[in-house]
Amino acid sequence: MGLTPYIAAPPVPAPSVEQAWLQLVQARVEASLAELLELPDESRLDIRWTQALGYVREYVLRPTWRMRPALLLAGYCLARGSASVPAGLWRFAAGMELLHAFQSIHEDAAEQTVLRRGGLTLHHVLAPGATGQHLSVVVGDHLFARAMETLLSSQLPGAAQASRYYLRLCRYTAVGRYVDLEQGGARLGPGGVVQALRLARMKMVREGLASALVCGGMLAGANADLRLRLARVGCHVGLAYELREQLLGLFGEPRSSEKAPRCDFIRGRRTFPVVAAWSRAVPEVRWELESLWGLPIERRDEAALARVRQLVEGAGGRSATERLVARASHGAVRALAELPNPNGLRELVQALIGQLAHRIA
Repeated sequence: MGLTPYIAAPPVPAPSVEQAWLQLVQARVEASLAELLELPDESRLDIRWTQALGYVREYVLRPTWRMRPALLLAGYCLARGSASVPAGLWRFAAGMELLHAFQSIHEDAAEQTVLRRGGLTLHHVLAPGATGQHLSVVVGDHLFARAMETLLSSQLPGAAQASRYYLRLCRYTAVGRYVDLEQGGARLGPGGVVQALRLARMKMVREGLASALVCGGMLAGANADLRLRLARVGCHVGLAYELREQLLGLFGEPRSSEKAPRCDFIRGRRTFPVVAAWSRAVPEVRWELESLWGLPIERRDEAALARVRQLVEGAGGRSATERLVARASHGAVRALAELPNPNGLRELVQALIGQLAHRIA
């Protein structure tokens, strides 16, 4: 009997610095989240709530990038000039994630989303139909309260100031969401481009990229000038992210692992690519775009979507949005170059932003 030759497995490449950073952040933040959602004072309140809290834990701990905590830690380290962080910073980062979970749960209920992070949205897990949506809103309120407890009990010197800053931006997020839901996005008409870009800026706050960097700096005692420079980096990145999302919302393939329906046309959103196309189009194309957006939802099928894509691309809406994405991305790089670079930490932030850009490309 011949011997089977030994074939060595190819070496596994070592993770890059930013990948190792993300893995560390994910592990530490998720450990904090699991601890925060163990609530012995609620364990005997009601068996139905105990069961619901188990669903909440599973939802909050689903695998994800944890980019907000990573940027929070990066902002802290840049301002402090050291990669060493206090234990309370992990708790503050987990509180930010609880706030984001609260926003996501309410958003999913409002938009009747089916999937998020590879699983059913919480309102579908809790109960069928309207009952599940109502219950998920209550669960979101509970997470908001838990997030507040967490942020304010992190025992960091700047926790109260950073929390107030983050919550103020959460208010701006609510304004953007209200306008988006109430009007279905920006209008097709004169002034629509300015309104659509303004709405995109309000909505980008939802991702917490700018606020995470700034909060990290605040918690490290950064002065006003450094906080402003951190905000510039985050705002440029956030705008590029939001506009890229709007391109994917019209021209991308439906991402069934995240949200359904994903297509902004089906959801009736007049996002920046559409409004930019309308502003550049001849009257006949404007009239057709308005007609397509006036269709009842059951008639917004694949044929109508294909025509919308053709009209938006032909009128220059896609290219105009791509130019703004590139401009915002370049703005982030320029703003980043103005930050201090202790121990090469600026390169880490640039690599983290590159990871984010790769994720949304």
